[in-house]
Amino acid sequence: MPDKQDNQTFEEKMDQLETIVNQLEQGNVSLEESMAKFKAGIQLSEQLQDTLTKAEHTMAKMMDKDGNEVEFEAPKDEKDDSDGNQAN
Repeated sequence: MPDKQDNQTFEEKMDQLETIVNQLEQGNVSLEESMAKFKAGIQLSEQLQDTLTKAEHTMAKMMDKDGNEVEFEAPKDEKDDSDGNQAN
């Protein structure tokens, strides 16, 4: 059975994580409920990080003239300054 979190958008997961953090910060929940919320928060955090990592990898790729994916490279003048040091 698929997890309901699998069908949520990134923004919905972020909202859910923020809600969990706020509930835990308020301290109005039992120890058992706090542990369950903490575990759910960790899972959400991992899913969000995975989404961001995948997006970063996608954004770092370009297509060449033949439609093949190639790694993105900044133009030479943006990668190195005049002293040969890498720019920030």
